[in-house]
Amino acid sequence: MHIFIQQIASLFDAQGNQTYGEDINQIEHAVQCAELAIIAGESSELVVAALLHDIGHLIAATDLAFGNYKHDVIGAEFLAPYFPKEVTEPIRLHAQAKRYLCAVEDGYLAGLSAASLDSLNNQGGLMSVSEQQAFLQDPFAQASIKLRRWDDEGKVQELSQHGIRHYLPYLEAAISTVTIPA
Repeated sequence: MHIFIQQIASLFDAQGNQTYGEDINQIEHAVQCAELAIIAGESSELVVAALLHDIGHLIAATDLAFGNYKHDVIGAEFLAPYFPKEVTEPIRLHAQAKRYLCAVEDGYLAGLSAASLDSLNNQGGLMSVSEQQAFLQDPFAQASIKLRRWDDEGKVQELSQHGIRHYLPYLEAAISTVTIPA
């Protein structure tokens, strides 16, 4: 196993039982989102993005009630030296995808949890029309919207049948696609 994947597994072992304003912990949420990506028939890279999209909460100081408002960027930057953009960019954009969906989809905003509402307000609020247009031009916008939907849905106990290590083959498949720094 690659040493960085071991580091990720150890990080979840050490801090994955933390919650941040949701009724599930970090491990449960991560594996539920990954399961939703697998059910959707997505690539290893997007499964890994779903699994690791909130890793920024584990590697940076976090408000116990609401998490880290910059966890999207923090997580993407942490993973970028080891994973391709197909993993890191949906992670980097998943908070922006929430801002987008809240602005354009009827009822989306009303369905957010208290923690998601709080972070929305601290991540820029609803996107303006010009921000929406710019967001949709990003080559990873659609992948980040998928990821955001799994993020919303990944709060159901029945999907928490596996631990992080069950997804190691997906991590190995995704990490092998980039040149690893020395």
